[in-house]
Amino acid sequence: MTTEANGRRPVDQSTELVRPIPEFDGVHDIWPRGKRLEAVRDAATRYRERFLAQGQVKAIKSFDIAAAPYPARFAFQGYSVNINPMITIINRMFVIQFEGFDGKLKTLVWEPTVAAGSAEAPFYHSLQEFSQKLKAEKLFVKYYNDPDTVLPRLGLRNEDVDYISFDHLHVQDVRMIMGSDEVIEGETEPREPLFPNAKLLVHRRELGTFESMHPMQWAWYVDGGMNGVPQDRLEIFDGDVELGVGVSLLWTPGHTDGNHSLVVNTPDGVWVSSENGMAADSWQPELSKIPGVKQQASFYGREVVLNGNTLEDSLDQYDSMVKEKTMASRSPRDSRWLQIIPSSECAPWKRQWPVVPTHSHGGLDYGTIVVPERASR
Repeated sequence: MTTEANGRRPVDQSTELVRPIPEFDGVHDIWPRGKRLEAVRDAATRYRERFLAQGQVKAIKSFDIAAAPYPARFAFQGYSVNINPMITIINRMFVIQFEGFDGKLKTLVWEPTVAAGSAEAPFYHSLQEFSQKLKAEKLFVKYYNDPDTVLPRLGLRNEDVDYISFDHLHVQDVRMIMGSDEVIEGETEPREPLFPNAKLLVHRRELGTFESMHPMQWAWYVDGGMNGVPQDRLEIFDGDVELGVGVSLLWTPGHTDGNHSLVVNTPDGVWVSSENGMAADSWQPELSKIPGVKQQASFYGREVVLNGNTLEDSLDQYDSMVKEKTMASRSPRDSRWLQIIPSSECAPWKRQWPVVPTHSHGGLDYGTIVVPERASR
């Protein structure tokens, strides 16, 4: 595969699994940085118009997976006034059905986090040991659903999934989801995949992080989390890509090098799912009632507030959040708020007051999930 002049390797379209989005070509290379931000905003405006015209997804359902502790100082870039040092974030999983470029029904599972794998990321491993010493584990973690049990409740088999993806691979042990040819430490045989026929859609730069981890990245990635994952289970892409009618993955670097965000078109317009922010407040701080968030954003003249646990590139993350909010539609339930739903959202629990989201969209529930055979008939 050749390399383009802008340094990006083009996506191999021979399988028609994904298609590149030309509106964003070269925008991340523009200099100086102020001009790059406006180029990102302009490209998102142009792409949004074309994206809306292409059609809607067939169905999308969201499910809470687990609630986990998170340092309050990270959640809103240090802007919030915190009484408690820790808040709780709730991880979400989405099941999306859409028409692929081959005209066939496709099923994508977005963010199927396996909590046991996440616990092995250095940050959470250390936190778990601390909570065990205090005998307070139940205060830190709550489990709602296991990813492999969700689809049967929708009438699907796990074998029906075509793709899975994560916005990035922080705290993900990919072996526990995609399977591995190697034996995970403490186990007796190689792991079988949760979704046997699915490919992992992963950005090339996110995958590259596992090849050589920087100290600023180390605490959030599971050591060896990609070891033994079969290469043919991966669909590696660059930049921004479309998966089919009404669903795209937009490259949103900054939080991590290969971060990408889910964008879907629904009867209520465009929704974006991302972990660049921790609540609706993150993309619209001017509406926030969390003490400090609105005031600090206004003082610095900033229109978004970052999820700041890594800050691999805060300027890129800022641009990416502008890209997301430019794509999103306004909610028909409350037109003040854009339809951006965090993949890990700050919980609205009183015990973490005053760091409580000003607004939460709740889950997504559009259309009817069907088995592929029924759809073809």
